[in-house]
Amino acid sequence: MNETDDKASATKIAPDVEPAALARLPAKVEPEAAHAIVEHHPPGRRGVWTRRLALLALIGGGIGYVVWQAHRAPAIPAYIVYGNGRLEADPIDIDTKFAGRIAELRVDEGDKVAAGQVLAVMDTRDLQQTLKKGEAQIEQAQKAVEEARANLDNARTSSLLAAQEIERTAKLVKNGFATRELYDQRKQALDAARAVQQAAQHHVSEAEKALNAAVHDADVTRVNIADNTLIAPRDGRIEYRVANVGEVLPAGGKVFTMLDTAYVYMDVYLPTLQADKVRIGAESRILLDAYPDRPIPAKVSFLADQAQFTPKMVETRDDRDRMMFRVRVKIDPARAKAHADAVRSGLPGVAYVKTDDKAPWTPALQGSPE
Repeated sequence: MNETDDKASATKIAPDVEPAALARLPAKVEPEAAHAIVEHHPPGRRGVWTRRLALLALIGGGIGYVVWQAHRAPAIPAYIVYGNGRLEADPIDIDTKFAGRIAELRVDEGDKVAAGQVLAVMDTRDLQQTLKKGEAQIEQAQKAVEEARANLDNARTSSLLAAQEIERTAKLVKNGFATRELYDQRKQALDAARAVQQAAQHHVSEAEKALNAAVHDADVTRVNIADNTLIAPRDGRIEYRVANVGEVLPAGGKVFTMLDTAYVYMDVYLPTLQADKVRIGAESRILLDAYPDRPIPAKVSFLADQAQFTPKMVETRDDRDRMMFRVRVKIDPARAKAHADAVRSGLPGVAYVKTDDKAPWTPALQGSPE
């Protein structure tokens, strides 16, 4: 069989196959049928991705709703008022009393300190010399007192001798063995001895006063030396170090700023209608943004007697309602000391104040007893 025969065979077979395939197709496609064919055509890649994105958006929305429900702020009853603020610890400036040079710094920023602990030492060499001078003056005054007392003893002896002589002379004059003139001389000698004794007593008093003055001067110098040793007035933590060793500061120059970790509070501002219901000592809770699940028990320690934010012209009740009063909520000192390491000045949060003592706290604001 050659190539011509193969082509002829293919031509004969093709007509046999073609009619069978064409018989399965309709001769004419109606418009409704064509539309149905398009409707039931398998979806393309773009439609599949659209449905996937819609499903992911639905799942993400559901997760977001669940998270929002878990972290949203609880419903606050009407008897609880609240305001935003920042947690603060009472700052204490460690300043110099006198102008001088810093000789030594014994703490740095972030260090915990105890009341009475030495924080810095100023140069006191000049005061030390002044103290030595004062001590020398004390010794000199003590010698002056001893000398004055010796003179007083001598004057007393002379006065006693003069008194004895005039007594004997008076007896002799009475018996005619001495003249009146001798008696007068003895009397003048007694008066003079008593005057000397009185003067000696005065000198002793002056010398003792001079000694006391010298002692007081030395004590003042010692106090000044002690004041040049800067100590912590309370337990707390060093927040800032402002000066360094060798710097010369004026009187009142700041060296450190420390935080009193036992005096921790939050100041909030409440409108008039809410501030009027708050009283000193009212139970409070502080909820920090960093610890939203740890309410901190506290109490109201201060209520401002004047509005902090006031419209320029207060003419209507609405204006008065917009006035804001400062309210300080303070944590118990014992609790603050127990958690001194966690005290961070400036942490934002919300302070809740209960205006009804008998009403309970919500479960989210119960607070820990520790």
